[in-house]
Amino acid sequence: MAIEFTDKIRRLPVYPTAGGYALDGFAMLASNEAPFGPMPGVVEAAAGAVATANRYPDPSNMRLRRALAARYDYDPMKIAIGAGSCDILLSAAEALLEPGAEVVYAWPSFSVYPHMAAATGATAIRVPLDAEHRHDLDAMLAEITAATRLVIVCNPNNPTGTAHPLAAVERFMAEVPRHVCVILDEAYCEFSTLDDPDASLALLKRHANLVLLRTFSKVYGLAGLRVGYALCGDERFRVAVEQVRQPFFCNSVAQAAAEAALLRQDELTRRIEETVANRLALEEGLRELGLDVAESQSNFIWHSLGDGDEQEILAGLRDRKVLIRSGRALGREGWARTTVGTSAENRRFLDALRELV
Repeated sequence: MAIEFTDKIRRLPVYPTAGGYALDGFAMLASNEAPFGPMPGVVEAAAGAVATANRYPDPSNMRLRRALAARYDYDPMKIAIGAGSCDILLSAAEALLEPGAEVVYAWPSFSVYPHMAAATGATAIRVPLDAEHRHDLDAMLAEITAATRLVIVCNPNNPTGTAHPLAAVERFMAEVPRHVCVILDEAYCEFSTLDDPDASLALLKRHANLVLLRTFSKVYGLAGLRVGYALCGDERFRVAVEQVRQPFFCNSVAQAAAEAALLRQDELTRRIEETVANRLALEEGLRELGLDVAESQSNFIWHSLGDGDEQEILAGLRDRKVLIRSGRALGREGWARTTVGTSAENRRFLDALRELV
């Protein structure tokens, strides 16, 4: 007799991970990782934490929460920590969603969002992006009902890189009923030139139902350590997501590294400026190849692949030791998501793509 699993296992989609983890000499442009290593002082802080690995990590994450509170001038009791922002998303689903409840999000968007409804039995309401590959905020508002518990706005959006200015988000929040939790997923907000990345914090003072979700995986270069955080309009959100998770959900090394990275804001600014400059150059190169390009405000670009076969082009790039992300896996065949790498990696990608499209 075979082992019997729950219906949830049959509902859950498989997360579309990128390949390349065991490959050497490749331009790794598939996972939106930073091309830079950890910031100065971060490796030393992480090594110091390893020396006490016989002890459990601080279950309250209080040192990191206080460091974030100092960085953002915000109440540490309203800051949630997670093993990456995905951890907070999935915990929010467990805390907020159940059969009969609804979650509204745009599509294509972050591949973890479908897991949230599938894992809880809630109903997912997917709202197509607009003609400019952005969230259709008015259409999302129209889908909110008495059953809606959660709305997710990914800004800038993954995989399209597009973003709304803060003024549009403010208008959206003014129309959302107070019983609905809104997670503004800002994993890539540091790369946006539309507004100051800190400007959205002002919304927390007016909207207790708002959560700003951020991560150390991208611009801080700590994807391998898995640490994210949420700035919460209501302390009860932090308490709820901690209640449904296992204890010690963020390890000591990740906490120490993130705390050290927060001290390097000058280096952070330099990395952002370099990434934005490389993004603009990469966009120009893609347009010169005659490809359609969405206007990115992130560290990656959503672009068409012309008239060629998507899988053949991706295979050709792989043969040339370049990895990008399949659009088919992310919601739109014939397109692709390419991470902004170093100048040399971007040139290598464009040279390879020029031979294939």
